[in-house]
Amino acid sequence: MKSHIRCCSAWRTRHDRPVYTLSDTCPECDGPAENSAPAPFSPADRHGEYRRALKRRLRS
Repeated sequence: MKSHIRCCSAWRTRHDRPVYTLSDTCPECDGPAENSAPAPFSPADRHGEYRRALKRRLRS
């Protein structure tokens, strides 16, 4: 279900908050809606090691 939730792609310019929907268009401005889920984790990420090290450093 998470991958079916979409967000208006122009919400920063047209709305004062994110507008979520299940359809392909925004219900308020009829603009295109895009997938709201973050990009999946990729083990082939070249910079992932550095990103994880930075996150560990900031956490402690």
